[in-house]
Amino acid sequence: SLPMMQSTALLEGTSTQSSFGKKRKGAGRKEGAESLAPPLSKIDWLVANRGVAAKVAIVTALIYSFVEWQAGEMTRIDNLEGFTAPAFEKVAKVFKRNFHDGWEREGAAVAVYHKGELVVDLQGGFADRAAGRLWTNQTRTVVFSTTKAVGALCVAMLVDRGHLRYEDRMAEYWPEFAQNGKENVTIDCIMSHQAGLAALDEPITRDLAADPERMAEAIAKQKPNWEPGTKSGYHAITYGWLVDQIVRRADPLHRSVGVFFREEVAEKYGIDFHIGLDPSEEHTVSRLSMPTKMHLLREIIHDPRVLIVLGIFNAPHVIGRKVRTNPQWFKLEQDVNTFNDPELHAMEQVAALGIGKARDLARLFNLMLQGELVSKELLQRLREPQVGFTFDEIVLAPLPKGHGFLYERHPLGGNRWLFGHPGYGGSTVMMDLDEEVVIAYVSNGLKTGMGELTRTYRHLRNAVFDCIEKNKQETDSNKSI
Repeated sequence: SLPMMQSTALLEGTSTQSSFGKKRKGAGRKEGAESLAPPLSKIDWLVANRGVAAKVAIVTALIYSFVEWQAGEMTRIDNLEGFTAPAFEKVAKVFKRNFHDGWEREGAAVAVYHKGELVVDLQGGFADRAAGRLWTNQTRTVVFSTTKAVGALCVAMLVDRGHLRYEDRMAEYWPEFAQNGKENVTIDCIMSHQAGLAALDEPITRDLAADPERMAEAIAKQKPNWEPGTKSGYHAITYGWLVDQIVRRADPLHRSVGVFFREEVAEKYGIDFHIGLDPSEEHTVSRLSMPTKMHLLREIIHDPRVLIVLGIFNAPHVIGRKVRTNPQWFKLEQDVNTFNDPELHAMEQVAALGIGKARDLARLFNLMLQGELVSKELLQRLREPQVGFTFDEIVLAPLPKGHGFLYERHPLGGNRWLFGHPGYGGSTVMMDLDEEVVIAYVSNGLKTGMGELTRTYRHLRNAVFDCIEKNKQETDSNKSI
């Protein structure tokens, strides 16, 4: 828009006078002489064009105020449940502020473990605002791609138990896979999204997706989207079926990924997370709502990086279009959201359809950090991404990843990473190995951004580490007295 362009010009301190300014004194001189005049500084330009600058500031303020008025409606949170350890009270304040400022339109939950202890467990808002159904401590929600971290954990458990190695070729466990140039594709290659199987040519119907043998055939005969190992491109949906095949073929009992997780983790440790939810539990699942156009505009105004996400979902390139349109029955649109379909909730799809609670997601990955599910030695392999800031063929932006996890830079800086996985709409689980921190956040009022680009999650995450740093400083101060 014009106001945005003008604001950009102000920020850049442009010296071009033809756009907004008056003629300079002596403008009739020769061009060569005029070119010797020093360029205007930012301050000089603002002073010389204060009328235009004032108008731009007023228009910008009016647009901002209108958007805040339309999209920033306060959401009362009269049903806040849970607890916060005294040292983490700031997290509770941020959680409540997310509702008060209108960023949480529906419901949400956040849970944090630190040094093996649950220090934050909060939930509130609406499980279904349109129906007036409140979010309780029994509410579950779809967490989209955050589920991928659970799939990565299942594969890591098989590696840790010696049933699999990341360096192994997939064809050693699945001979039919070695078609069309995939004979040397390793488990590592698949888990780091380098296998070139981000999109399938065969139309994926619901019947096909429900039949693991037919899905295996479709994947085995697929020609890679690029030469495996030469590029990395986010396998947004196919990751789920690929990981399922890895687990089925490496697990001595040949269980599906959903059954493996349920029997080896959920039932043993009492984790309420589901890769394939029993239909009898459907009444506990929150209803997902898409952001309005005004809410989207508000997100962009507060963080223009959200435009990157919009670009991802609307990328015109062939592979990206295939990823978005196959399968057709995965839809996230303003008027059609199939992720509210109970039939989909029963499907074992570890790329996008995990259902659970923030408390249990946090506890699950705390068990992982404490060495209960995989060894501490294996955890060290996960410390840093295998694929760093390399251009991603699907996302069209750098996307650090490795071993099935995604990575984000530590908010406190330094050469440190958090790892886990963000999901569409904001749901996220992230871990800090050094501080032994797990942060899990879920919400049914979907946002446009993902992970670090989700304002509600980012502010909660930052509050967690602010509390940890403050506690360290107070401890050190007490020691020095």
